[in-house]
Amino acid sequence: MSTDIHPQRVVITGGSSGIGAATCQALLAAGYEVINVSRRPANIQSPRLRSVSVDLTDAAATREVLFDLARETPATTLIHCAGVTREKVLEEASLEDLDALARLHLGAALSLVQANLQAMKAAHFGRIVLVSTRAVLGLAKRTVYSATKAGMISLARTWALELAPHGITANVVAPGPIADTEMFHQIIPRDSAKFDAVTKSIPVGRAGVPADVARAILFFASADASFITGQTLFVCGGTSVGSISF
Repeated sequence: MSTDIHPQRVVITGGSSGIGAATCQALLAAGYEVINVSRRPANIQSPRLRSVSVDLTDAAATREVLFDLARETPATTLIHCAGVTREKVLEEASLEDLDALARLHLGAALSLVQANLQAMKAAHFGRIVLVSTRAVLGLAKRTVYSATKAGMISLARTWALELAPHGITANVVAPGPIADTEMFHQIIPRDSAKFDAVTKSIPVGRAGVPADVARAILFFASADASFITGQTLFVCGGTSVGSISF
């Protein structure tokens, strides 16, 4: 492994759009060096941003890419933002869906952390932020999505206990309805009656935007968040304390 452990180098998955892209922009504005790992490159121009393309549902390819990156450019801040919904009623949910989303939401997280764990322990510093969803509390047509995203919360709580002695924290950000993302508008078109109905059901009276989530991620990634680990922060406009249907 390289000895070049940059204190503000971040590896983020899913930084090419939506919440991931907003997080990349926030990290760059804060002075971080950012390596984005996703199917598509991030459409952001910066000398401190690099994109590496891989299908994160391909466990072997993902692991190879992440370990190669860690040997060249080890990181101490890791953000797993990539996600896919696969909205289906229970009768249509498949084992293939479950396998694919488990590889994406859980397997990629595991490989990301394992690849950089030596570097974080050597630096006695690390920040792991997993992006889950408010749907872990229950949402119709999200059998596979909610189950695998819920697993991310358990990963973070377990890693928090194991890694705390090494100065490494692990936390989760769980977004609620976030507009201006491909995932959200594939299900709810912006100019639809359904969008208006969902917005009215959110306690704060509006849908979220990617920057709302990026700010929470940036907080957990900061050095100042050293006394917070194993926690899940819902960035959801209050929908985690009420009910929502869409």
